[in-house]
Amino acid sequence: MLYEDPANLVKARQHLTWFLAQYWGGPMLFNENRGHPKLRMRHMPFRIGNLERDRWLVHMLSAVNELVTDDSLRATMTEYFVKAAEHLRNDTGLPISSADYPR
Repeated sequence: MLYEDPANLVKARQHLTWFLAQYWGGPMLFNENRGHPKLRMRHMPFRIGNLERDRWLVHMLSAVNELVTDDSLRATMTEYFVKAAEHLRNDTGLPISSADYPR
């Protein structure tokens, strides 16, 4: 279980709002309140495989498709969320920062 009380997602919603606003050029509220995002490190305690990635994406892309009316912005956000979700997978056996290693 990710949250002590799944019915109370107030903090999670706030953190996600701060992060997304900051990522897309808004105020640095996430950094000011939580420090550097360090997304992979923050998600490492939780197993994130294909199933978890896909379930998260269903919800995020559903919200994007429901709320974003501009096709170009929707495509940009979709691309970001797909890449981010894949980046957070930690069941691959790859090093945490695989980008640091030559291919």
